[in-house]
Amino acid sequence: MTVTLITGANKGIGFETAKQLLELGHTVYIGARDAERGEKAAAALGARFVQLDVTDDASVSGALATIGAAEGRLDVLINNAGVLGGGALDGPTALRVFDTNAVGNVRVTEAALPLLHQSSNPTVVTVSSSAGSFWAVTNPDRPEYGLPLALYSASKAAATMLTVQYAKSYPGIRFNAVEPGTTATDMTAAFGIGRSPEESARVVVRFATLDANGPTGTFQDEAGELPW
Repeated sequence: MTVTLITGANKGIGFETAKQLLELGHTVYIGARDAERGEKAAAALGARFVQLDVTDDASVSGALATIGAAEGRLDVLINNAGVLGGGALDGPTALRVFDTNAVGNVRVTEAALPLLHQSSNPTVVTVSSSAGSFWAVTNPDRPEYGLPLALYSASKAAATMLTVQYAKSYPGIRFNAVEPGTTATDMTAAFGIGRSPEESARVVVRFATLDANGPTGTFQDEAGELPW
């Protein structure tokens, strides 16, 4: 059975991704910063819960230790946790946004690598965004063009680059970044845009279920590779 960890999975795209992977037979660990919300989400789905705050080293190492003790390996890691970072454009906000959206991916990935190396088909999917693409944010025909989200965009550009660099460093593990599509979640409620999390989660699930011949080091949406 495929063992999967999804960060920030108590709601939104992460929750729907967990639901769909459970239906495919995965053993899914829902990582969430808030224990009460995470446990509630896991119980609703029939998943397993680990307390995991991607901005806290001890929390991350504890979560991966729990999975390692129970499973002995990790087959799929989905770096989904993220914050929008609207409002003030200042140093403290920038540190918070980058710590969650980019540095958090490094924390979790580094902690997960020993368990991923125990898998026969290791896969890492990072939920990035075309808001971090020069091509998209300078294209008036794209929704990202009008979004005033400098820190979110910059942090997602970093997340995509980290994906490429990890793929180069670990050719035995597939690393891909995905743009799941503009989605109506708590994060985007203020903009009143987006499709259902269920629909966007299908993109994440597709890359979480690649076989050994699947791509690595790419940034893709449901239509294929994206310029960035």
